[in-house]
Amino acid sequence: MTTIHDVERGAQNVTLLECDVNTITLLRDKERDGYSAVQVETSWSKRRSVRREFRLDQDASENITSEKEAFSIGMVLSVEKFVVGERVRVSGITKAKGFQGVVKRHGFKGAPKTHGHKHDLRAPGSIGATTPQHVTKGMRMAGRMGGTRSTSENLRIAYVDPEKRLIGVRGAVPGVPGSIVEICSL
Repeated sequence: MTTIHDVERGAQNVTLLECDVNTITLLRDKERDGYSAVQVETSWSKRRSVRREFRLDQDASENITSEKEAFSIGMVLSVEKFVVGERVRVSGITKAKGFQGVVKRHGFKGAPKTHGHKHDLRAPGSIGATTPQHVTKGMRMAGRMGGTRSTSENLRIAYVDPEKRLIGVRGAVPGVPGSIVEICSL
């Protein structure tokens, strides 16, 4: 994250995202495959490329044919498609934090330091009643935290640089530095 200065809005906190060259490698058709989609390939590193399939909007069936005609195999998707002020949705894999207790994972308060609580400051406490005689499903307990898919919606684009292939999005996006994220227009 960094701060950019705008004449109208002043200082804005943005996350800079580098957008590599994305090439359309496959088009899926509703008649042939059962759904409409576009497969995009990008080079993640020098030795490895990543392919991802994006389904086209199914709600507006009349727009799918026009969207399909707008895409072609070999077409390059670049930063120039985005405009400053446009709202986007950014999805990615969150930072994995390993096995964590209930205080860090779920925000439990913990026990007091005094009044007979010597070694159970961050203990979860009771996990259920005696009547069902089992732990109910969905009980918040210690476990693996993070490493899941998350989406930040309604973020506004504050900066676009086509020469350096950079997009500046106001706010934070999921993932660690260097991870792959998806940017979709709303």
